[in-house]
Amino acid sequence: MTTQLKSATELQAALNVQTANWSVLGVKLHHYHWYVSGSQFFTLHAKFEELYNEAAGYVDELAERLLAIGGQPASTMKQYLSLSSVQEGQGGEDAKEMVGQLIKDFTTVAAELQGAIAQAEELGDQPSADLLIGIRTSVEKHAWMLNAYLG
Repeated sequence: MTTQLKSATELQAALNVQTANWSVLGVKLHHYHWYVSGSQFFTLHAKFEELYNEAAGYVDELAERLLAIGGQPASTMKQYLSLSSVQEGQGGEDAKEMVGQLIKDFTTVAAELQGAIAQAEELGDQPSADLLIGIRTSVEKHAWMLNAYLG
């Protein structure tokens, strides 16, 4: 396998990890949206809805980009769970634990995105790099805001 082909395959794999991450995060965010309770219910209920809608958009954009560059996006829960770097919600988390887990997840995703951005740039694949930079920018902002929320 040539270096260029290997790099393209690695980029496709990195994009698939992100497709899986955002699919798992979408389910986790729905779970948190439905089960958050306490004094911050209204604030977090709305925020989690905003985030799961964003996650759904990312899944679609990443999958379509994968198809555009000759890849095959993961599309089943089994694939998502095997590829994802983030874990499902466990149930029973309180609001603070939910926010803390999302900060951890967003930090993991941002670091992975940085690697995928470098891969895309190395290949001269500016559209993929641009997509990933946009997602990373948003994820880092969300992590910052959630950290500020926790104080």
